[in-house]
Amino acid sequence: MSTAKFAASELKTNDDAELVYLLDALKRIIEIRTVEQYAQDLSQATPPLYMGSSHLCAGQEVVPVATIAGLNEKDQIVATYRGHGWAIAAGLSLTEVFGEICQRSIGINGGRGGSAYMMAPWGRFIGENSIVGAGLPIACGVAQANKLQGNGQVVAVSLGDGAFNQGATHEGLAFAAARNLPVLILCENNGWSEMTKISETVKVNRIAQRASGYGMPGLTIDGTDPIAVRETVRKAADRARADGGPILIECRVPRLWGHYNRDIEHYRSKEDRQAARDIDPITTISKRLMSAGVMQPEDLDKLFREAKAKMEFVMTAVFDAPPIDVSTAARHVWAEQKTGAAKSQKTVPAATKSMSFISAVNEALSKELETCPEVLVYGEDVGYAGGIFGASRNLQKTYGEHRVFDTPISESAILGSAIGSALMGMKPIVEIMWGDFMLVALDQLINQAANIRYITAGRSEVPMVVRTQQGSTPGACAQHSQSLEALLAHIPGLRVALPSTPQDAYDILRSAVAHPDPCIIFEARTLYQLSGQVNVSKPVEPIGKADLKRAGNSAVIVTWGTMVRIALEAAESLEKDGYKIAVLDLRWLSPLDEKTLYKAVKDAGGRTVIVHEANLTGGFGGEIVARLHEMIGSEVALKIRRVATPDVRMPAAPSLSEQLLPNIDRITAALKEVMADTTPLK
Repeated sequence: MSTAKFAASELKTNDDAELVYLLDALKRIIEIRTVEQYAQDLSQATPPLYMGSSHLCAGQEVVPVATIAGLNEKDQIVATYRGHGWAIAAGLSLTEVFGEICQRSIGINGGRGGSAYMMAPWGRFIGENSIVGAGLPIACGVAQANKLQGNGQVVAVSLGDGAFNQGATHEGLAFAAARNLPVLILCENNGWSEMTKISETVKVNRIAQRASGYGMPGLTIDGTDPIAVRETVRKAADRARADGGPILIECRVPRLWGHYNRDIEHYRSKEDRQAARDIDPITTISKRLMSAGVMQPEDLDKLFREAKAKMEFVMTAVFDAPPIDVSTAARHVWAEQKTGAAKSQKTVPAATKSMSFISAVNEALSKELETCPEVLVYGEDVGYAGGIFGASRNLQKTYGEHRVFDTPISESAILGSAIGSALMGMKPIVEIMWGDFMLVALDQLINQAANIRYITAGRSEVPMVVRTQQGSTPGACAQHSQSLEALLAHIPGLRVALPSTPQDAYDILRSAVAHPDPCIIFEARTLYQLSGQVNVSKPVEPIGKADLKRAGNSAVIVTWGTMVRIALEAAESLEKDGYKIAVLDLRWLSPLDEKTLYKAVKDAGGRTVIVHEANLTGGFGGEIVARLHEMIGSEVALKIRRVATPDVRMPAAPSLSEQLLPNIDRITAALKEVMADTTPLK
């Protein structure tokens, strides 16, 4: 695709149809400008009529209006936080948009998203994104789902010029190119990266020049010309629909107002502001229409009056709407537990096999691919090679490259694309090779996946599964050995599990796939070769079930993951002394099976040792201690000890790491402390 094919000079701007379109585009632009002027005024009133920042698109309205005109009616949109124009152009009503800006019950998200984060994934407007650059990986996932579903849809994602210095943007570009996705990447280049001139941070004349480095076309067009934008988008979308892949379209636009609603632009020269006003699309388009004899100056005034009259009606509807029901503030963080119920399965004879932990993971992946056509399995080295640990071995051969595939080394793109695909009805199971590597892409889990159910008040969900492995192994350095479960269990909206046996590896993965919330499964490389009997005919169970691995009432060890096996050995070592030690494997930290936890601790007379591989401070063990004291501390005399890795980084040398990790001796010593006043059972 050459730039010449998209040149605005080739368009016949005097055709009657084009003049009609220009007039319609002008009406829509004025409507958007009026909405934002009202939003600006309300936020600057004394007192302000809504709180927080708004990022307004004055001067840039042509890009969303003309992009929508160049797309099909079902093509999707992912916008930046400067997205009011995109939301309106995509079909949301003025009342829904303005209501959300003003954080009212009548808003599209009932005030949960606000100005910079409104979304409607159930329609074509996937949503704004308040994190710079984060929308592109999600758009890749939407485009990936479109391609797999064969629906012929493309997705357009808007990014500011500053986003092209973000890692997530680069990963999204690489992912889109590698997967040849039907995604249109629109850069709205207003010359300002927030409060810094883009020329100071990007040393190429056109951001579109960067596209060639990813193997995709890049075009720079006049973003104030509705016909140029519409026709560029139309041709690019046709190309993407024909499996031509992604394209980067840089739209040069003015920024008429500040970066946000209270920006006084002290950093900006008068000359720069005037240069922006000179190319205000309302001015330039109306001049074109007047020179063609289509409208007169009084007609322009009439369009503004009509837009203001419409906004007065919208204002009344928004501020007369019922107040937000504050009793709902804590709802819709996670799916209701009833939605995590077991899959309906006929009772069949047990089919038990002896297999390793990693083989059980492979068996579960295969079962989900076989029984659920929406399931995708992907990540780094996951497809052809079958995964660095063999978890997906032979799955690509069996189920095809369209369902089991490799990705670039791009954790943000992997996780973000899983979000986008899940929003579109797919069930992605993605692998992050090491838990430590997930840290470079936590935005996609914490700021994106965890938010969507809540922001949409339960109307949208992200049924994705992230498999990763963590913990210390002999010789592993400090960047390959952290235990991070407490970090993600802290995040509302995420589910977190840590299997400890081959059977649990199989069951937990299948439970996670069946559940509509984003689930993170932390496996352990040290357990991958552990073998055991696995019943592969069991019904899929709800998430959040703990397992009492060993009964006893002298004391209870509460643990999960890698420490379960060691806890069992410690319990057995004290049996000869007459102590009956229970071992409770929590399996899931979110949701936490409090009922089983409290019963096990009560049965043990409050004598409890909590063991985890993660370092002590901030570990999930501290959360368990707090809950036990709050919930049953008045019912039973609690005597609790924690056994964990000290607060150090993990060394590579096995002789050093062995000194740090919890072991049988440390666990039995803690048990003896809590049982100091207990008579052994004979």
